[in-house]
Amino acid sequence: MASGLEQGSVQWNLTVTLTQWMFPYTLLICMVGLASGLLNTFRRFSLPAFAPVMLNLSFIGGALFLLPWFERAVYAMAFSVILGGVLQVVVLWWGLWRTQAFINPFGGLGRIKVACADPRVLRVLRNMLPASLAVSVAQISLIVNTNIASHLQAGSVSWISFGDRLMEFPTALLGVALGTVLLPSLSAAAHKEGDGFACLLDWGLRLTVLLALPAAVGLAFFSEGLVAVLFHYGRFDATDVAMTSQAVIAYSVGLTGLVLVKVLAPAFYAKQDVRTPVKIGIAVVVLTQLLNLLFVPWLGHAGLPLSVGLGATFNALVLYWGLQRRGLYQPLPGWGAFTLRVLFASAVMAGALYIANGYFDWVQMAGQPLVRVLWALGVVAACGGLYFGALMLSGLKLRSLLSRPLR
Repeated sequence: MASGLEQGSVQWNLTVTLTQWMFPYTLLICMVGLASGLLNTFRRFSLPAFAPVMLNLSFIGGALFLLPWFERAVYAMAFSVILGGVLQVVVLWWGLWRTQAFINPFGGLGRIKVACADPRVLRVLRNMLPASLAVSVAQISLIVNTNIASHLQAGSVSWISFGDRLMEFPTALLGVALGTVLLPSLSAAAHKEGDGFACLLDWGLRLTVLLALPAAVGLAFFSEGLVAVLFHYGRFDATDVAMTSQAVIAYSVGLTGLVLVKVLAPAFYAKQDVRTPVKIGIAVVVLTQLLNLLFVPWLGHAGLPLSVGLGATFNALVLYWGLQRRGLYQPLPGWGAFTLRVLFASAVMAGALYIANGYFDWVQMAGQPLVRVLWALGVVAACGGLYFGALMLSGLKLRSLLSRPLR
């Protein structure tokens, strides 16, 4: 997975050790995923949304209090991963215990025999393999890209990883959250007469465009400021800021596509179709690697996230086309005017960010970290205000769109 590392080197040995330390997190996060899925089925979204906070608190606590107990600081962070996994499991399974979804895990083989005879369970088992392939497309690309990056300039893996953290924030905040909330409602609407399924999906797509497009513009035009404020400390120098900013800009190209996939794929799952996303996902993996052949020699490490983003955009377009072809979704009236308004507001915000970048030198402000943070927050708030202000001036009724209930 990282064949560019020199076998037997300090970096190699450290990577192997950290992998061994953190590997039990695999079991923990699977338990978290199971518990989250059960809670979402009962329309309890708050605990699954809160659980990742426990991992973040574990990281912060490890950095503040565990460093003296370990030979190397990174070992404390690896231990924090396991601790965070345990805390997530405890929180979610406590939530399950308070619902009718909780069962005694020591029920014996009799219960397993009864479950395996249930046709609904058998359907789940049949769909698990294609579903696993469908949701692992991004991870497969990440593994391949990490291997490629390990052969590039030293630091490439880290630059891409830092850029990925920034890209994952809007992806999780918008795409994962919308997909999680929409799936139960889409599944219920999929088996009823009427246009409830198409209306729900249309609402999700509009909300995605409304929020993901400005997020992509923000990452593209404010990448240096974000990277400097978040990471430009200690050994993370100006070169690292520049290289990570390139990765963030490359990711921003496909951010809207990445978020749209999180909304479009659940539409197929709601219709009990997991094979179509799998077929598209395999094609996306192949396309991503073909794009790597084109972009990596030209752009270096930035070519890898650019290929991922373009592949995700292709994924979203084909999923959208598949829904239309099967007659499951047709855009409701008003998309043309809505899109023009979002593009206009995004252009206003991009102009403001361009002016701000010319006024502030985020790297040179390293000696005043608090001032830099405050100015960055001010720029983000001002640009957010400009975006939504431009939307309202263009005639978009935000309250009507954002408050549309999930019926």
